[in-house]
This record gives sequence, C-alpha cells and structure tokens, in this order.
Amino acid sequence: MSVDVLLGLQWGDEGKGKIVDFLAPGYDYIARFQGGPNAGHTLEFDGIKHVLHQIPSGIFRQGKHNIIGNGVVLDPVIFMDEIHQINKKFGSDLKKNLSISTRAQLISPVHRLLDKVLEKNKGDSKIGSTLKGIGPTYQDKIGRHGLRVGEVLSNNFIEKYKKQKSYHDMFLDGHYDKNFIKEEEKFFKSIEELKKFKIIDTEYLINKNLKKNKNILAEGAQGTLLDIDFGSYPFVTSSNTTTAGACIGLGISPKKIGKVFGIFKAYCTRVGAGPFPTELFDSVGEKIASNGSEFGSTTGRARRCGWLDLPALKYSIMLNGVTELHMMKADVLSGFEEIKICIGYNYNGVDIDYFPSSIESENIKPIFKTFKGWTTKSNSAKKIEDLEENFKSYVKFIEEEVGVKIKIISLGPVREQTIYIN
Repeated sequence: MSVDVLLGLQWGDEGKGKIVDFLAPGYDYIARFQGGPNAGHTLEFDGIKHVLHQIPSGIFRQGKHNIIGNGVVLDPVIFMDEIHQINKKFGSDLKKNLSISTRAQLISPVHRLLDKVLEKNKGDSKIGSTLKGIGPTYQDKIGRHGLRVGEVLSNNFIEKYKKQKSYHDMFLDGHYDKNFIKEEEKFFKSIEELKKFKIIDTEYLINKNLKKNKNILAEGAQGTLLDIDFGSYPFVTSSNTTTAGACIGLGISPKKIGKVFGIFKAYCTRVGAGPFPTELFDSVGEKIASNGSEFGSTTGRARRCGWLDLPALKYSIMLNGVTELHMMKADVLSGFEEIKICIGYNYNGVDIDYFPSSIESENIKPIFKTFKGWTTKSNSAKKIEDLEENFKSYVKFIEEEVGVKIKIISLGPVREQTIYIN
C-alpha cells in the first residue's frame, strides 16, 4: 500500500481541513507531517464549526487513528487547549486514537517570545508571522539544540529546557517579564498532561501499517507557495509544505507516495505580508472577501483576495506531482457578472507563462482571461451536471490548462456541500 498526500497549492487557507474530514472514512490513519499551531484547519458538520491547529483533521471520524508526525512543531499549551475543547464537545478520550512522534519538536515559551521580539525588530520589513513561535522552533531544530517531544519523558527535562533557554538569554535579556513566567508555568503544566498521550516512534507505526495494507492519508499545513524553499521567500513558513515534506515529516520512502490531492480555492487569498500578483484592491476584492468570510482561522486577520493564478497553480502542481485537484469555495464566486483568471505575467517587460522565483509587485503584472459568471443557483448543485454551463466552462478551462482533473468541487463549508466527480 502507499501513502496518499493532501496539501495546499496556494498561500494556505485553501480548505484542507474540510477535505481531510470528507476523505477520512476511506483511510485507517491520518497523519500531519509539518507545521504547527500557525495552521488553522476548519471543519463544519452537525451545525458546529471546529478549528484544529495541530491535531489531524481526521480526529472527528470514529475508528480512525491520527498521527502528529516528526515534521510537526508542537505547542503543548495550544495542544491541550484543543484536546479539552474536543473532549468538552464530544466527551471522547483522544488518547486512544492519537499518537505523537517522539521526534516532533516542542514549541516553548522562549520560542514564542523570540518570535515576537524578532518580528517587532523588523519594523516595516516584518513578514506577517503568526507569532506562535514556529520559526524560532525550526531554527533551534536546525541549530541542533531543539527540544523533542520524546524528551518530556526523561527525568531531567527541566534541565534540558533551561539549557535550551540559555542559548537565547543574551538576545532576550530584559524581555523575561512576569507574563513570561506565567507562560512558563502553563507550559510545564501542559507538559504533564502531554505525557499521558501516546508518544512513540511514529515512523515505525506508519511503515508497519503500510506492510499490513492499511490506508494512510498525509495531511499538510499551510500551502506550497509558503514552502521554505519554493515559496515566495522570505514571506514563507519555516517548513517544507510540499509532497517531499511528507516523506521527511513522517519517515516514509518516496516510493511509498500514492495519490497526491492538490487543494486550491477557485480564487486566491493571502494572509500577512508578501507579493500577490493577482490581488484585488477594489469592490470586487471586497465582495470576494465578504462572500468567503476571508479571515484567518488562526490569527483572525483579514485575508487579501484576488483572482485565480494559473502560472502559480501549474508551478505547485509540478512541484508536488499532483494527481487530482480539489477546488474549494467555488460558491464564493457565484453571482459575479465576470470572473477572471490569470494566465500569465508581464515580467520585467516580457510576457511569460511560468511562476518566477521573484514576484515583487513592481516587476510583475498579471495577464487575465475573462469568463462569464454564473448565478447562486449553482451553489445547491449535488453533481457536476447540476452546475450552470458558465461554471462548467470555468472548471474545464482550468483542467485543460493545468493538465490535471478536478475531482472535488466544494460549494460551502459543511460536509454535504461537496460534489465528487468520478
């Protein structure tokens, strides 16, 4: 058997949580492979909205085992808050169906403080960090003085924490205030609760179950255009958000990768700073934001909105080896007289059809193709045949341009508002 991978193809916020939840019945294991509480995976069912930050989005499906992989950075305080919220709503004991990698990195109060101080020092050059301590945690990991989740089980964990903290004392001198002391107290309290969960070498759990022909879905966070290597650097996240990241973040061979589900919105959004070639600054952009309730599920920040960017989408499909596409929030575009798609750029005075490594707004201008819009009647469609012709033409054009079929079209936030195309 193989591991199927589900990931975002834009700047995050594509709707991955809903699709993981939708596909979860077909899998035995759902595993997060990177990122941390900077992710916000939103699910809505039975009239209740749920936002997950670190726990895999298969957690609400009975009989499914969920894994937090070694590529994840885990904040024990936020993790326990999530656990308590889920227990309160469902009364379920997540210790039975959730395993955490011993090799995942811990986000400590030091990392959160570092994030705030570093971002503040950047002034006008700030990248729009979520201030969750993600970057500093990955920095400590690469610097080889990170704290792993497995170390919470050792008798000298506090000493290890103090040693890691000491690496940053010179830079943070004067910033250790009363609030930081309270953060430390919450951190150590959460560590005691974290120790009650299954903290194991999850790479063995995954590979042993592959040999048993179990179905495994790898869940990514953020999006391809935020990848630390291939995203719009430096306005990126701190991990590899691509299919290759699933191999590193779960401990699986590239030979074990099966299907790759690429999730994208019918338009584009971006949170925080960074270049965005198709961004709209008019009433159309405001209407997309309003229709789509475009506010970050982690930060609450308003998302910048723009038309779908095909060169960027093709780029992401190429990097990830996408085998099928899932179009999200297509209902948001219903009711517009005209809809546009970026089919190329004028880049430094030359027309191109690819996504370059530098996309600063002053050197790149989008080239658009215009389509006739469709009405809100399409939002109640149950199958592809129910969609209006203009909607189907939009879908067909995208498929022809990128060379990959769209298998799922989402027409709303709840499970039932989903068209699956055979």
